[in-house]
Amino acid sequence: MSAPEHRVEQSTGPDTELDPRYSSPGAGPARWADAQKVLSGAELYWLTTVRPDGRPHVTPLIGVWWQGALHFSTGAEERKARNLAASAEVVLTTGTNTWAQGFDVVVEGRADRVTDEVRLAGLAEAWEEKYGSVWHFDVADGVFVGAQGNRAQVFAVSPRTVFGFGKGDPFTQTRWRFA
Repeated sequence: MSAPEHRVEQSTGPDTELDPRYSSPGAGPARWADAQKVLSGAELYWLTTVRPDGRPHVTPLIGVWWQGALHFSTGAEERKARNLAASAEVVLTTGTNTWAQGFDVVVEGRADRVTDEVRLAGLAEAWEEKYGSVWHFDVADGVFVGAQGNRAQVFAVSPRTVFGFGKGDPFTQTRWRFA
């Protein structure tokens, strides 16, 4: 039997729930704005996909939080792209490698290919703004094209469920659900 959850209905944004089983006594749910700040500012994310044989695959990668979705890129022949061809369901995580401080965020959703060249151009600008000119991409034929001609598919993960783990004083576990 699960413990009752502290629920906060919001007029805009996701449905927010605090799980008191994993939160400090008296703690309230984290704010969605704080989770978005972590997603925007993270330099590194961990992507979990599932191989066609059912085994998990986890890899670090860079990405951008842009227009309400977490975006990443991969070459068409890379393991993650082959996994996504079989199952688009993913988990992306980011945060801190500490126990008693920081805020970790876990995003669950579906990775959908982005091929619209206007959107890709905006994403290429967002990548370069975040990571510098070493990550400059041109856009052609619905993919990013790097300086050496390498091509990368771009995926957007619009959150279905996001978990936020506040660490320290207080500890919190917040879940945001999206329509």
